[in-house]
Amino acid sequence: MTTTTSIEWTEQTWNPTTGCTKVSPGCKHCYAETMARRLKAMGVRGYENGFALSLLPERLVEPLARKKPTVYFVNSMSDLFHEDIPFSFLDRVFEVIGSTPQHTYQILTKRSSRMRRYFANKGRRVHGNVWLGVSVEDRRHGLPRIDDLRAIPAAIRFLSVEPLLDDLGEIDLQHIHWVIVGGESGPKARPMDPMWVANIKEACEAQGSAFFFKQWGGWGADGKRRSKKENGRVFAGRTWDAMPSTSTVAQI
Repeated sequence: MTTTTSIEWTEQTWNPTTGCTKVSPGCKHCYAETMARRLKAMGVRGYENGFALSLLPERLVEPLARKKPTVYFVNSMSDLFHEDIPFSFLDRVFEVIGSTPQHTYQILTKRSSRMRRYFANKGRRVHGNVWLGVSVEDRRHGLPRIDDLRAIPAAIRFLSVEPLLDDLGEIDLQHIHWVIVGGESGPKARPMDPMWVANIKEACEAQGSAFFFKQWGGWGADGKRRSKKENGRVFAGRTWDAMPSTSTVAQI
């Protein structure tokens, strides 16, 4: 189902699939897993299997019914490029996306190699209203995903560097239009060093990527534990809410 969301960089979520499996350290304290269990206990449709992967074809029509231009975060409760989602189902998802050019669809994955394989088929293209992104939580797992993303001709390519668990060092942002950075929240949150954030911000400024600082999470800039709300989202004395230009032309 489509729902409004508190995520700062989108408007609504659309989940034609739910559930997932862990693939890297960023998955360790998955918010979607906790939420799925809660929704199952509440008897919410679509979560009968908890966080086990579930395809929900009845939800495919939802964006078709909405005429107002909307920014959708696709699969906030899953990963659209999970290995157990058939390419035939993905074709149906992208058929809906292509049929609703008034909407913008933000798609984020940790399975960048499968996303790259999907779009390698000459019969498939990334519609102009699609923003493709990858999660980057550390150097080992995250940096190769950026290379996969860069190989796909999307109008907007973005990184979700959340939770940031490591210093990414020198990061190549060529043809990356937008970078979202955030710390981990929740009772078992891992801390984020302010210098890691500063390094990414400097890379964005030097290479022309829009920089969006989402939150500190469970650890503040001073290294003290507080609630996510108390720690807020101020970095270097201000909030950072840059968005990519929608007039960007895809380049490889």
